[in-house]
Amino acid sequence: MKQLLILFLSLLFLPLTLQAQRKEITAAQDLVKSGKNLETAQANMEKLLKDSANRTNLKIWETLYEAVRKQYEQGNEKLYLKQTYDTAKFFRSVNTLFSVAIAMDSVDARPDRRGRVRPQFRDHHADYLNAIRGNLFFGGAYFIRKQQYPEAYTFFNRYIDCVRQPLFRRFDYARQDHRVPQAAYWAVFCGYKMKDTKASLHHTYWALQDTAHQAYMLQYLAETYRLDNDSVRYLQTLAEGFHRYPLFPFFFPRLVEGYVRTDSMQQAMAVTEEALKIAPAKREFLFTKSTLLLNMGKYRECITICDSVIDKDAVRFTVGKDSVDHKNGVADNDSVVLAGFYLNAGLAYYNMAVNLDKNYQSQRRNRTKILQYYERALPYLEKYRKLRPGDRKQWAFPLYTIYLNLNKGKEFDEINKIISASAEHK
Repeated sequence: MKQLLILFLSLLFLPLTLQAQRKEITAAQDLVKSGKNLETAQANMEKLLKDSANRTNLKIWETLYEAVRKQYEQGNEKLYLKQTYDTAKFFRSVNTLFSVAIAMDSVDARPDRRGRVRPQFRDHHADYLNAIRGNLFFGGAYFIRKQQYPEAYTFFNRYIDCVRQPLFRRFDYARQDHRVPQAAYWAVFCGYKMKDTKASLHHTYWALQDTAHQAYMLQYLAETYRLDNDSVRYLQTLAEGFHRYPLFPFFFPRLVEGYVRTDSMQQAMAVTEEALKIAPAKREFLFTKSTLLLNMGKYRECITICDSVIDKDAVRFTVGKDSVDHKNGVADNDSVVLAGFYLNAGLAYYNMAVNLDKNYQSQRRNRTKILQYYERALPYLEKYRKLRPGDRKQWAFPLYTIYLNLNKGKEFDEINKIISASAEHK
């Protein structure tokens, strides 16, 4: 009985509700016609659509669409006439207009009782929106410049989403719009900046077709896999990036590091050899090879590479090249890389001495050779200390051991104080 009463009351008040709704729609339509208080008209229609019972009402959707379209056109006119207007608001009106039109189209294209699909507004809306769709792309670019990456992403995402929307099917954006891959690249860029792996990966199919930004695209993709803890795809993407763009600075060092971390030293060396075939004199590649050789215990090969680079550098400065740091005797921009060769050569000789010194059975017999290796290591490590004085973890203990074995009392006391002071600060 109670349920019947509720049903009766709801049927009783239904005409009143429908009448109030019609008045609200009419009032909003009047505002649209006048071109005033368009935001109010928009808000009122959006409020009606929050009620699930109204979501199939095309009158509400049409009024909402027109309210937003008028706002866009007013803003466009002011910008064209170079009048003061909120640029962000203008672009947001474009995004909202597309959102409303796509949602409205899904209602408009519902099959009728006979199963026929006869949308009333599709062609008209599609023609209009197709002509202004570029503003979605420019809106995304605008918000990227503002470093508002989440909002920028919504614009590029909307631009790409048009490819699959029935509303725009006849324009065949997948084949005809060559800007889609570029929009996808910028969408991936925004996802990367937001550290949102889902957003970054969402448009990779299209983004990888943007040949102008492909190296950066692979970089962002690799970083996304790293953030997602997908080590397999991370290494695969680094490898792909390196093979396509071997001189792009991102891929090579991280790919080698990835192989080293997984104890794949042979793969790390293979990548390095491949890099050196492309750029035999590139210091970063030579330094990587010397470091790998050092870690693999191939000390003499490591020293040979280091000496070749150091000798070339000495010749370069003998003939009076510019950009010299007279305090250290090396080029400012090359000092970090060059210092690494001094370190590797010094550590190679140092390790050769330590390895012989560990063998107690042959320690006495090899004492002379041990001291020779320490003596050869010394100038390299002292030079490295001079070039990189703050990197005590690398040079302090080896120099301590060398000074101790070579009976250099003054130098040993000085380095012992440094090590002791460092230990106290921990």
